[in-house]
Amino acid sequence: MAQNEVRLQLHALAYNLGIFLQGADLPEEMVDWSLTSLQTRLIKIGARVVRHARATTFQLAEVSVSGNLFARIHAAIYRLRAPPVPE
Repeated sequence: MAQNEVRLQLHALAYNLGIFLQGADLPEEMVDWSLTSLQTRLIKIGARVVRHARATTFQLAEVSVSGNLFARIHAAIYRLRAPPVPE
């Protein structure tokens, strides 16, 4: 049951990510990705979380998405909304 729940949550996350990314100016490599492609290439990849005093870093495996493509995807998502204003 727990595995089915995790699988359902991954599919829901991939679907929501796909809908969210429709409004972004994505790199050409991603134009024809399906929701399954998003799930397998962006969500189901191995990563190590490294926490330091001032930053948290995700060290991703470059199996499905290169570091350059991931940076361009991140930049497209970042441009969708303004960063929060520090108080």
